[in-house]
Amino acid sequence: MKREITDWNRRRRQARAVQHASRLRLLRRIVALGVTLGDIAGKWWIFGAGLIIAGGELGTRFLLDFVLAWVFGVVFQYFTIVPMRGLSLGKGVLQALRADTLSIFAFQVGMSVWALLVYFVLSPSPHLKVNEAVFWFMMQIGMIVGFFTSYQSNILLIRAGWKEKMPSYKSEMKSTVRKRNPEEQSAA
Repeated sequence: MKREITDWNRRRRQARAVQHASRLRLLRRIVALGVTLGDIAGKWWIFGAGLIIAGGELGTRFLLDFVLAWVFGVVFQYFTIVPMRGLSLGKGVLQALRADTLSIFAFQVGMSVWALLVYFVLSPSPHLKVNEAVFWFMMQIGMIVGFFTSYQSNILLIRAGWKEKMPSYKSEMKSTVRKRNPEEQSAA
């Protein structure tokens, strides 16, 4: 009877581990979505409002994209880190800032370099507008470039323990949750 209860508890913990890892993967996608939303919102805001800072649309776009991507990214990161680590509001905000600032900066640098290349080399005159499909195609390429430029910074942040590694396999999911749950470690 005791063995059956132990097996049942072990299976229940494993099921929770898989659910936790699935939630973790979903939350990581949501954080990436936050940065993307910041970039998209900034582009349409500039286009719709005709917003210009320091006399040029390109500089305005870069500045607003970075600020909005950073704000959205940190907010979404906050809502991922706090439940996983059980942090207070202040500590959660600091952890989110620490976990996302470098990677968002690296992402935006890669995307901005691609935008400069498109702006000055691939489409020097007339420049692409936000309401054109080619603009959004080039934006997608820029996001891919941003992914590659932020890859190394994300590895660095994971190794430093500032960011969580996203589990990719079931066995890895189980071991990730085991590391976090001291109750399960003592039972093993």
